[in-house]
Amino acid sequence: MSDISTLIERYSAGAGLLGGVLRATAHVDLDARPIDGKWSIREVVCHVADSEIVYADRMKRVLAEDHPTFFEADPNLFGPALHCPQRPLDGELALIEAIRAHMLPILQSCRESDFQRTGVHSLDGPMTLETLLRRVTDHIPHHVAFIEEKLRKMAG
Repeated sequence: MSDISTLIERYSAGAGLLGGVLRATAHVDLDARPIDGKWSIREVVCHVADSEIVYADRMKRVLAEDHPTFFEADPNLFGPALHCPQRPLDGELALIEAIRAHMLPILQSCRESDFQRTGVHSLDGPMTLETLLRRVTDHIPHHVAFIEEKLRKMAG
């Protein structure tokens, strides 16, 4: 199996990974901030959902356009402006699952060379489709670790 195939498999499994950790949140305050200066569980999940939308757009544009430009999506601006406290977790998870299910056949249909197509991030410069896919794939496990840390802090 190629590195790209393995990466796509990991991408496909991401929403399930997040859903698994969210099952442990049934009896906790999703808006609590058990770690000073850190987001709540709800804010983390909303951030992941917002990022999924951004990354799906970026990946599609890299495939469809020649060297598209991507603009910074500052999560510290998105959270407050997009009303995280009013966003139910089940809807956010459903959105993440839907986006990944939507993108999966697109990614699986790409040629190996498609993953070297590039776009240009306004701050980070050139990025390949492979880089974008790797970043969004690693994003959920990165934040699952933070959710687990919050749950441990709230339990103990």
